[in-house]
Amino acid sequence: MSRVRVQKVQEMKTAGVPIAMVTAYDAPFARAADEAGIPLILVGDSVGMVVLGYETTLPVTMEDMIHHTRAVAAATSHAMVIADMPFLSYQVSVEQAVENAGRLVKEGGAHAVKLEGGQEMASRVEAIVNTGIPVMGHVGLTPQAVHRLGGYRIQGRDEAAARKLVEDAKALEAAGAFSIVIESVPEEVGKMVTEAVDVPTIGIGAGRYTSGQVLVIYDLLGFNPKPPRFVRVFDDLRARLFDALVAYRKAVENKEFPGEAEVTHAEWARPAPDGGDREVRP
Repeated sequence: MSRVRVQKVQEMKTAGVPIAMVTAYDAPFARAADEAGIPLILVGDSVGMVVLGYETTLPVTMEDMIHHTRAVAAATSHAMVIADMPFLSYQVSVEQAVENAGRLVKEGGAHAVKLEGGQEMASRVEAIVNTGIPVMGHVGLTPQAVHRLGGYRIQGRDEAAARKLVEDAKALEAAGAFSIVIESVPEEVGKMVTEAVDVPTIGIGAGRYTSGQVLVIYDLLGFNPKPPRFVRVFDDLRARLFDALVAYRKAVENKEFPGEAEVTHAEWARPAPDGGDREVRP
């Protein structure tokens, strides 16, 4: 199966095929998403909150994003890997934006980048696209502006705010963005923005009428004990993980593990019958 490219994403939108995207941060989860046929994987700066334990996405660095993007890209063969540009990696200048987008592609292996903001970031989008790097836009709730927005609140509630989101999306499209994430807006606003542009829109808490949907993989698998209201939990792996770890602890405490059936570490470390090396894991 060939790698998903920008043209394929647009073809899905044109054909009316809803686009599924997940946010993942490491090789095991990315490999699972890729094998499940998920066409877009976002390496989000939400890694700061979901994996690293920060209160916001703001402390996430370029080095963090390159590190996690490299792991995701290495584990996939089909999905388009899109890397978030972290806070202050593109806001300062156009030149800074181009350089850091290039690093995410060159060092991280990303196939595209995503940045937050509307009309005020159109110049960054255009410059990055002109270097040959696809850009995904992001409007609505933009987490890097959490302090200005006064928290993680629904955006576009009144007519003026909704109109501003539409104009932002149009500006991103005109600048060359191949798709746009719409986050935390009323459903009717998500529909308005989607109908105002020709490029695909990916909703997260934006209702049913966007071109596709994105969820954080940890949220949809039940690892978040207090997920946002728009999240559907497709499996409670957190509970299953807890049960497995308790079972393991009890087996060790009761001297039931390792048993005779298990291969000991020493046996595992012996050379393979064909003379090759076996993997040794601590």
